[in-house]
Amino acid sequence: MTLQAIKYELGKLEILDQLLLPRESLYVRVSRVKDGWEVIHNMQVRGAPAIAIVGCLSLAVELQGMVYDDKSRLRQDIEGKLNYLCSARPTAVNMKIAAEELTAETNKLFSDESVIDAEDMKKRIIKSIESMLEKDISDNRAIGGHGAQALLSHVKSVSNSKVRVLTHCNTGSLATAGYGTALGVIRSLFALGKLEKAYCTETRPYNQGARLTAYELVHEKIPATMVCDSAVSALMKSKTINGVVVGADRIAANGDTANKIGTYQIAVLAKYHGVPFFVAAPLTSIDLDTPNGDRIVIEERPAMEMTHVGGQQIAASGINCWNPAFDVTPADLITGIITEHGAFSPSELAAKIAPLKSKPS
Repeated sequence: MTLQAIKYELGKLEILDQLLLPRESLYVRVSRVKDGWEVIHNMQVRGAPAIAIVGCLSLAVELQGMVYDDKSRLRQDIEGKLNYLCSARPTAVNMKIAAEELTAETNKLFSDESVIDAEDMKKRIIKSIESMLEKDISDNRAIGGHGAQALLSHVKSVSNSKVRVLTHCNTGSLATAGYGTALGVIRSLFALGKLEKAYCTETRPYNQGARLTAYELVHEKIPATMVCDSAVSALMKSKTINGVVVGADRIAANGDTANKIGTYQIAVLAKYHGVPFFVAAPLTSIDLDTPNGDRIVIEERPAMEMTHVGGQQIAASGINCWNPAFDVTPADLITGIITEHGAFSPSELAAKIAPLKSKPS
């Protein structure tokens, strides 16, 4: 049974506070958009797909309790609240894309004369938001299946045996509505009987790998070993690593990928050691309006995330810190980008993805 990071039913939203894991499992109530912004910004919920879902569901919950006397005011309120949610963690593009899609749908409903009043319009928007949960899980399972096959196809020598796969940060049920993206690929390999071992990094400074990915792997009884971020080169030299699979917070049109800090250096090491390097992400993480990685805004986090662990100071007082939350992996280091529609090379990404993103969901 996979972990449930998002609980939503009949207008009630709760999220698993990931700051407390693995010591404590506590669900936090999200009753309005301001609550959604705060749990995203404070990283109580994280992972690009989950950020978009929780942000939009926080809007749905708030709308449930609101009464609007006209469609114009409702439209203005929805657009303003979506823009506010996008500011919580700007590097993750899923929230931005979801906001754009919901804004477009709101404008369409506003102009549709068959939508009689604001209440009817509100109900349709809420229904559209609620459908995101089910779609995310379905997309993740498809990503897992495509990813397992893509990785196995690049590892010809182990067609009749099992693979060892490395992942970075957390991309499982705790980062999505369920199942996961990169961790979904690992789950699929395990279900196929093709996984010998998963390796996860600790993912300093926020330790998502140690706190969250390790927690999920143990929970799912998947054979796994954790390594320090600084041990990846030694791991690839001393062990047979058959593939790396990571998630993405934003993928540019040319395939450059922003993901958790430390991803870029793992990609460099994979290239040097001849290890296939895959990115697993839904279409909503692909930003065709951003031509390359140089245009991706990288969020910087507080110094305290580096200087303190569990509230205890571990660094010398007065030291300056640089704490980018993400880095950008150049497309030429990426073997393939795995989506719910299949795996694509970075060079063919824009041409193949543009028609899919233009189709109505």
